[in-house]
Amino acid sequence: MTTPTYLNALRAFEAAARHQSFSAAAAELHVTSAAVGQQVRTLEAWLGVALFNRASSGSARLVLTDVARKALPDIREGFERLGVGLARLKEGSLSTGLTVTVSPAFAAKWLLPRIERFQLAYPQTDVLLDTNLRPVDFIAEGMDIGVRYGAGRWPGLTAIKLMDEEMYPVCAPGYPLLKAGRLPGKRLAEAMLIHDLSMAGDPSYPTWRTWLDASGYSEINAEHGLRINNSAAVLQAAIDGQGLALGRSVMLRDDLAAGRLIRPFGEASHPLLFAYYIVYRPEVEGLAKIQAFRDWLLEQASPGAGA
Repeated sequence: MTTPTYLNALRAFEAAARHQSFSAAAAELHVTSAAVGQQVRTLEAWLGVALFNRASSGSARLVLTDVARKALPDIREGFERLGVGLARLKEGSLSTGLTVTVSPAFAAKWLLPRIERFQLAYPQTDVLLDTNLRPVDFIAEGMDIGVRYGAGRWPGLTAIKLMDEEMYPVCAPGYPLLKAGRLPGKRLAEAMLIHDLSMAGDPSYPTWRTWLDASGYSEINAEHGLRINNSAAVLQAAIDGQGLALGRSVMLRDDLAAGRLIRPFGEASHPLLFAYYIVYRPEVEGLAKIQAFRDWLLEQASPGAGA
């Protein structure tokens, strides 16, 4: 087997193992399912070992043999290192693309209002912004760098804290229940509460019930109101005057500065356990484009940076 064929066969095997399917691997590699199957069979014949236990009749799922399962991490790491090496060959300057993964809400409320500054500073770097609600696989989906919200621990990724966060109620400055920019406690029961469900799966994440109890309003019903599973949409509903939102400080920063939202209960806030982190694979840390975007993010998040 020649070197190109060997590499192609290994790539077909790695993709088929990851997807547990020849057809899914074929879609990723832009070839036919039959071509992937032939590459795997060629590799098996050359090695003299079976790589997959074909599933029972009626199932398309591929099951790795024991020897293949043991070898797969090294093969995957090898392709990963090859990708990094190719990136370094292309990295003579910042004249390259940069793929950035962030949540839709973080993109809308924090990154997009600032990204022009990066493009002005590094005009030769084309940014591709991928907004996704789910954590992406950096290797499989070709991501360079991203910002994630959480506890700062993601297997296989370097995580650098970007911003801490706290939570507090906000509303539009013209919200009808306000008196001199404040919401009297006696009128709180009349307010429409806007609930952010984007972190509903995290039991440590504060809710309206959490805030009401901590603020001395345990008698207020926290179950009613408008429920939205996107933090940016929660704030937009508050800006539109639909009610009170329990918002996150990073998302709120620009809207408060611009006067689109105010804090009707003053400066009291609830600190959050989670924070925003810059994340990337450790092996790409030396790439100029990664260093440039990481340092720019940290600069933008610093207290002295402009809105």
